[in-house]
Amino acid sequence: MKEGPDIASVATLIGDPARANILTALMDGRALTASELAAEAGVTAQTASTHLAKLVEGGLLSPRKQGRHKYFALAHQDVAGVLEGLMGLSAGLARPRTRTGPRDDALREARICYNHLAGRRGIQLFESLTARGLIDLTDGHLSLTGPGADFITGFGVDLARLQTGRSPLCRECLDWSERRTHLAGSLGRALWAQIEGRGWARRDRQSRAVLFTPPGKRAFDTAFPRVNGPGT
Repeated sequence: MKEGPDIASVATLIGDPARANILTALMDGRALTASELAAEAGVTAQTASTHLAKLVEGGLLSPRKQGRHKYFALAHQDVAGVLEGLMGLSAGLARPRTRTGPRDDALREARICYNHLAGRRGIQLFESLTARGLIDLTDGHLSLTGPGADFITGFGVDLARLQTGRSPLCRECLDWSERRTHLAGSLGRALWAQIEGRGWARRDRQSRAVLFTPPGKRAFDTAFPRVNGPGT
């Protein structure tokens, strides 16, 4: 058999239901302990330990120790992107005529995808930036324009620091529930930090949902006006 990309080994790691639950529990960018992840996966601590070891060895999780506790987090942004894409694909293949993505409308409206904003609000942010020429998408390459740099700086983001970092500035991420693009990369992360820091929205402690305050919604709509009307 001709050798190809080693997709099977990664698919095997993600495909186990318990490991899939562990990975999705970390999609909000937090680091959790083995016992917390065992509860998320619905397995014993011993079983979770075995799964965690496989995920670390496979390069999908990154462990770190703090005090007496050992924490686990997704190894990097690419893992979150793959998970987000697989969630959308599986939802579509399972019941193509049903509503895609999370059933909880709060998650569909806005949620955290690793470290950036996803859901309808994430789509709105991305499409607003591209429609106004602040982000350019040419030949599949996403980049910040001159006017975009002015806008981002005015929004309070330290653009110079982002541009010297190792992470890509702008990245596309296919949204799980909306099947459209939202903004990832260091810019997506920085914009979410500003939105949260301004008190426009906060994370729901029980899920990945992002909850906007009424004034926060108005401020967000002013900063990132809708492109296609209220259905966006």
